[in-house]
This record gives sequence, structure tokens and C-alpha cells, in this order.
Amino acid sequence: MLKHTDIWRAIDRLAAQSGLSASGLARRAGLDPTTFNKSKRTTGDGKLRWPSTESISKVLDATSVSLPDFVSLIGDDAGPGAFQRVPVIGYAQAGSAGYFDDAGFPVGTGWDELLFPSLGDPQAYALEISGDSMEPVYRDGDTIIVSPAAQIRRNDRVVVRTRGGEVMAKQLIRETATRIELLSINRAHPDRTIQRGDIAWMARIIWASQ
Repeated sequence: MLKHTDIWRAIDRLAAQSGLSASGLARRAGLDPTTFNKSKRTTGDGKLRWPSTESISKVLDATSVSLPDFVSLIGDDAGPGAFQRVPVIGYAQAGSAGYFDDAGFPVGTGWDELLFPSLGDPQAYALEISGDSMEPVYRDGDTIIVSPAAQIRRNDRVVVRTRGGEVMAKQLIRETATRIELLSINRAHPDRTIQRGDIAWMARIIWASQ
């Protein structure tokens, strides 16, 4: 018997395979971005809400996944540790207070979740790109996964948050005891040199949807 949790699990796994959050999957299929949000999976009085066959048809078409392949995502037999829940917010939200602790780890409420193949880092989180400031590498609607615990080396792509709340994705060019030098991914934007005292945290980008 097909269960409510089965079909929603399959949608989450389909999103993960495509490197998207549930809202990103809906957007790619031309649906309202909130169509697959967790808050939409039950009604206000607790009744179960199922995705429509039309919405499922649209996401299968958008991801080029066949119905049999989608059915294979149903059930709880993917194996222990095969997936992990990755917190995800919009890129613009990352500059707001309350989403990160002083070390750059995700905290607080307001995060969505992305079901993703295991990364081996329980502290990893995802940001949904908005705008064109990181083109052509990262485009509007792409998802990047960031690891605050990962070691950072020269030429790594990183997300940096300043103490003033500015968030940027750049390439680390040089790091000294007093400052970091960053190359802009979009060459229409200026490179940056930031004093260490002005940096709240810096974390490495470990995966991006392309």
C-alpha cells in the first residue's frame, strides 16, 4: 500500500538527485516554489495532503526521470547513511542574523531541508543562489553545499560572511594573518581584500548543482 510518507520521500530524493531542494525542484518544474514545502504536506487541521499527479508529471519531465525510476525512490530501503538532511536557506537570507553561530555553523529556525546523498559532514548546509552576481559558475536557482568544518586551501571557492552581514561567494587567492584576498567569480564584480577582523566566518563550497 502506498503511504503518504513514501511519495513525499520519493519527491525529496528526486530533488536530491538533481541537486535541488524541494522548493528548487518545484521551481524547475514551473510550479509554485512552495508546492512541495513541508508545511504543504498536511493541512492546518492535520489531514494528509498528497502531491497531485500533474505536479509529479511536471517534475519527472523537468528532471528527465521516468516513472519506474521515480517509483524506485519510494520506500525506506536506500540503506542506512545513504542520505542526510542538509539545512538549506536562500542565499540572501544568509546575511540575516540568527541563522549561524559565531563559527559559521547553522542554527536557529527558518531553515528548509534538502535530502541529499551522504556527505560525511553532518554540519554541511546548502544555499540557494539568487541573482547573477556569481555567473557563469553559479546561476540563479542553483544550489551550493557548504562545509564550515572543511579545510580551506588556496584557490578553493568559499562563502564569506562579514561582521556587517554581507555574504559573498568568491575564490580564495591569498590568506595572511591579517587579511584574505578574494577573486570574484563573476568578473563584472570587483575582487575583494578583507581584513580578518571584519570576517565573521569563511567556509568552503564542497558541491554545487550545475
